[in-house]
Amino acid sequence: MHRSLHGRGPLFDTDPPGLAARLVGLRPYQLRSSPCEHQGDLPFVVFAGGRGLGKSALLAELRTAYQGHTPVALIDGEEAQFAGPPPNRPGEAWSPVAQALTTVAEQLAEPVKGAGRISFPRLASGLLAVAAGGWSDRNLARIRQEAERILLLNDSRSFLDGLAGRWVSKVIAKLIASLSNAGPVVEPIIEATLEAFSEGVSPTHRRLRRAAAWFRDYPNAGGNPKLGLILLSGHFRADGDSRTHAERYLVRALLADLDDAYAGVMQRSHRLGRPVVLIDNVQSPAGRGLMESVLRDRADGIRDQVAFFSALRGHTLPHARPRSSGGSPIALRNAGRRTLTEVARATGWEPGSSPSSRALLVSLPPLTPDDTLHIVGALCRGLDVPPQLPHATHRLTGGNPLGITLLAESARQNLPRGAGSLGTLLTGDVALHADHDGRPAYRELLDRLVPGGRLDELTVLAAAHDRDSALSLAEDRLPDDFGAAGVLGLQERLADEGWPTAAGQFVGDPFLRALLLLRLHHLDPDHAQWRAVHRAVIEHYDRRVSPDAARYRLHHQLALGKADLAVAHLRDTFPGTEVGPWLSSLVFIASAPYYHAHDPEGHDFDGHDHRAAVALGRTDPEQRMPEGVDAALHLRVRRLLHAVWQLTDPLVLPDPKVAERLRFELEQLSNLRPGGTALLWRASRDWPADALAGRPLRIPGDDEDGGRE
Repeated sequence: MHRSLHGRGPLFDTDPPGLAARLVGLRPYQLRSSPCEHQGDLPFVVFAGGRGLGKSALLAELRTAYQGHTPVALIDGEEAQFAGPPPNRPGEAWSPVAQALTTVAEQLAEPVKGAGRISFPRLASGLLAVAAGGWSDRNLARIRQEAERILLLNDSRSFLDGLAGRWVSKVIAKLIASLSNAGPVVEPIIEATLEAFSEGVSPTHRRLRRAAAWFRDYPNAGGNPKLGLILLSGHFRADGDSRTHAERYLVRALLADLDDAYAGVMQRSHRLGRPVVLIDNVQSPAGRGLMESVLRDRADGIRDQVAFFSALRGHTLPHARPRSSGGSPIALRNAGRRTLTEVARATGWEPGSSPSSRALLVSLPPLTPDDTLHIVGALCRGLDVPPQLPHATHRLTGGNPLGITLLAESARQNLPRGAGSLGTLLTGDVALHADHDGRPAYRELLDRLVPGGRLDELTVLAAAHDRDSALSLAEDRLPDDFGAAGVLGLQERLADEGWPTAAGQFVGDPFLRALLLLRLHHLDPDHAQWRAVHRAVIEHYDRRVSPDAARYRLHHQLALGKADLAVAHLRDTFPGTEVGPWLSSLVFIASAPYYHAHDPEGHDFDGHDHRAAVALGRTDPEQRMPEGVDAALHLRVRRLLHAVWQLTDPLVLPDPKVAERLRFELEQLSNLRPGGTALLWRASRDWPADALAGRPLRIPGDDEDGGRE
């Protein structure tokens, strides 16, 4: 049931009806009709979001919700079948869109409760004309295989029905016979197809004749269906804009066949709801071609009654690059934009005049802390789960459904083995399939969040803070052929795939950045690359004169285990810096990644997290004070830095004792800054609660309680 998809109720709700029920006219999981929100023009729904937000799972659940109740098809535009033509099939007779149409029609044809199979004679006629453009080599085995798959779309009987099989075999025999002579094959194949469709007097043959005649309206066909199919085949082979035109007509043929299946009182009485087409990775050539054809026809007033739901990686198509097949891509600039919550009861969508206005982009929100609690609880039922683990999981993942689910699965497998933190859950092996060995959870996550190569380069650049520091890192640590173009390419890729930006970070998403830095730390046993990357960033900021250079440099020194420099900086700037900026610097410096305890040279020494001990003052007696400093202030700042470092670390569970000590240290500091007492006091109240609840530490605003000094 849809309840396994937490936070997605606005789509699957039945009472009152959610988005799916209102667009399909059928309640999910039920053979019960639902009032339709849009009777005429329908929005082409595009679920938008970055990787890991559950778009694919959402479409798969929609298929489950409607399968067997109304015709439904699901394709993934990034599947291998859409990447290129099958072996021995010429490229001029194949395209991702044509392949997608065949796959969609095969799924939509399946019978549903109360209604039989749907046939697609218009689409089959067009696809045969297109396929014939690649049959000039007269490879009979391949021709039979391709023709059989297409012709089986014609019959409303089961594929296993003997009559259907005999009819297909008879037509294929006619097609093969038409190839006996040398010369072009497209026209003879079309003639044989039209002849086969015109035979017989049964309702099936009358439907085939009507479908074949549909192509007489093809542009410049002059009312001649044979000429229409010949022109269609020629346009397809011509590639470029001509192919785009032919593909659009093939999509129109599919939708016209579906209209036939719902035409008339009898058909409508047996078919509840609208047919559903689901397109994952709609930004792919196959998905984009389908979407653009539908949007353009709908903008031209050619209506259909298909409920399209798709998934877009990212939130926009800002770069709308021309396709290899030509045509002007649709960038969805004029699409309606809503959040999933906003369409829970009504879309508020009205189409405009442009094709892209016919789309409705629905952004998927991250999951809530309560959703995370339920997911962890369901997967770890019966285990002794640390009470802070669900909130810490939400803090780390930011509500990313993939991250939450995989971490919960790692908890199920690794908590019994002694894992006690998110860091150990990420580095612990997790077996996602019974017949596969386990792999570290962070590697499983990165394989899904950063597919397609350049993971090594992105791992290094995750330590950068902006384009300049990324370029400096690339020059110092990456191959010469990567360079500035590689940095800019990765920056563009992150944006195109929907990853957020953040000031002060090259990789803006905290969850992705944490995974990449964890991978960097584990690239080699002695963490040599980890140290080299952080030292390179430190050297970069040593050469920079800017207000932020110091805190960036100290952030990376802290990542190498060198806390004394950060303590000295915060101690010395405390008396003369405004409290708000000082607290902001403290939080940023203390956000340095920490995976193991390190010695002063940055090497592991005992694998024990010593930050809590420092924060609680247990190491104070061992400290040798620098000459001429206020020892009490020095130790207090040192304890405070380590408390914030431990409590904000996304890979560990926040320690309640450290949180209480954080409160105390901030209170004491407030006594030392009379003009900034209010801000420090506010932080002493907010920060411990925020840390224990898995929220980012809020910097008290300058306009709060007394303002600036």
